[in-house]
Amino acid sequence: MKVTLPILIWMVAMGVVVGAVGGCATKTPVPVTERSAPPPAADRVPGAQPGKDYYTVRKGDTLYSIARETGRDPKDLAAWNNLDAPGSLRIGQLVRVVPPDGAAATAVAKPIAGPAQVEIKPLAGTAAIPEAQHAVAEGVKREPKGGKQPYSPQALAMLQRKDEVPSSPAAETPPVAAVKPETKPETKPEAKPEGRSGANDSGIDWMWPGDGKVLSEFSEPNNKGVDLAGKAGDPVLAAAGGRVMYVGSGIRGYGNLVIIKHTNGYLSAYAHNRKILVKENQSVARGQKIAELGDSDADRAKLHFEIRRQGKPVDPMQYLPPR
Repeated sequence: MKVTLPILIWMVAMGVVVGAVGGCATKTPVPVTERSAPPPAADRVPGAQPGKDYYTVRKGDTLYSIARETGRDPKDLAAWNNLDAPGSLRIGQLVRVVPPDGAAATAVAKPIAGPAQVEIKPLAGTAAIPEAQHAVAEGVKREPKGGKQPYSPQALAMLQRKDEVPSSPAAETPPVAAVKPETKPETKPEAKPEGRSGANDSGIDWMWPGDGKVLSEFSEPNNKGVDLAGKAGDPVLAAAGGRVMYVGSGIRGYGNLVIIKHTNGYLSAYAHNRKILVKENQSVARGQKIAELGDSDADRAKLHFEIRRQGKPVDPMQYLPPR
């Protein structure tokens, strides 16, 4: 059979096309991978309610400062948030401040590490004041104003832990005169009967710690207790029997302070004393003289008295008997 040139050209062309189609048919298709959405941010917690169950970390926050502000134990916060180290916080991170389901909070919060040291720089033309300056007056240890902390269970735990470490002789310096705060106008409370019987549900037989008249009543957050008038040296009595939990002047705004622990989770505090007559861990009876009234860290001689339940201040007038 004779093949003409046009037929030959046609056959060659068809062979090329068939080969190309066959080659395409044998190639393996390119695999297609499905890209999944990126995982949510580590700090994003479904259903989180900042300000209630969670705390949003801000610049300068530490595990200590968050625990002190929320009234929690730093160890609990570290456990609830799986924090390996106290410094592993990031700005904007949500930190759980309430125990998750099935977990319990520690009864008394204690710090993981000691309190941060505060650097004190002198003003121009004045000499530097050593951090360890303190004075001893009438057997009560006084501390510089800058080293005092607000009254809280965490602050008490830190002060008690600090008292256990003996001070170095090199840190002792001559006493410094105490500086009293500026005098503020005295607010006159509304006329109310002193003591409201029938409201005492503590199971404790309370009594008045002093005989002076009431200068100011309980008013959160300005006044966490009641202020009683008196003159320097008047007796300060234990309002109920218990054990002395704290003696010192390390709580800012309270001066020479005595705190007594009672039953059922109650504490009583006696501030601004001139002289303290009891020691820590000493048992005291109801009506026992524990201090002398004074004006330490106050604008006048008076007794500031508080009752706290589970660490929170309550109105003493609800527990004290009518006069």
